[in-house]
Amino acid sequence: MKRFHLFEFEDFPWFPKLIRDGGTDFLGFMLKTMKFYEPVIPILEDLVKETGHHHIVDLCSGNGGPISLISKQINQDMQMRYTLTDKFPNISAYKTYEKETKGRISYLTEPLDVLIDSININGIRTIFTAIHHFKPSDVKIILKNVVDDQMPIAIFDGGNKHIGSILAILLTHPILFLFGTPFITPFKWSRILFTYLIPLIPLYAIWDGMVSVLRLHTPDALLQFAQEVDTEQHFQWSSGKTKNRLGFSVAYLIGKPK
Repeated sequence: MKRFHLFEFEDFPWFPKLIRDGGTDFLGFMLKTMKFYEPVIPILEDLVKETGHHHIVDLCSGNGGPISLISKQINQDMQMRYTLTDKFPNISAYKTYEKETKGRISYLTEPLDVLIDSININGIRTIFTAIHHFKPSDVKIILKNVVDDQMPIAIFDGGNKHIGSILAILLTHPILFLFGTPFITPFKWSRILFTYLIPLIPLYAIWDGMVSVLRLHTPDALLQFAQEVDTEQHFQWSSGKTKNRLGFSVAYLIGKPK
């Protein structure tokens, strides 16, 4: 399927934070509940061993759900630390993770735009369920910054890029919102209001979810972007796909300084 870069509400600065956070809370909850990114943990463990970095700087964190899962299931002997960052940080969710992990997960309170802001924190940079938000030219900016800073990166984006995925979102998300919303933490009455009485959160999340499928970058495309910016081959790059226990594909791009 050809890539189409249609708009997502989540990307607009004017989009209400309360509604955006409601959508990212739902996505983070579902990713944790399904253990969507569980199969990438061995990839991250290998990257930690190969680079010596025991700190993950997560970019475009959204709700931070994938990092919450990783922090619980990665080899605890590695003594990992995590920093959540986002252009639109979901502070209430980040505070919950910080408390749950006794500070192993921390966060930046100020917005961080990966296209224009310097990332002055050493560690493995990760991007979960977010690289599709960027056009190819923007992906190259992110990767060029990684090469310039000589920091390893691990990009993961889930979903199968075909019409069946779009239909699945359209058919299943209303049910998931209906029964899953009361179990999302931290509990918010605003989330209840804008899910059940005024369903702005489900409507925007369903639209953004369907568009995300159309926006997905293939592993080959991600690898090509990396090779185009790393012209002097300072990094070792690899890309591919793995599958989680539900059968969903997870595309990845891994880069590490030689």
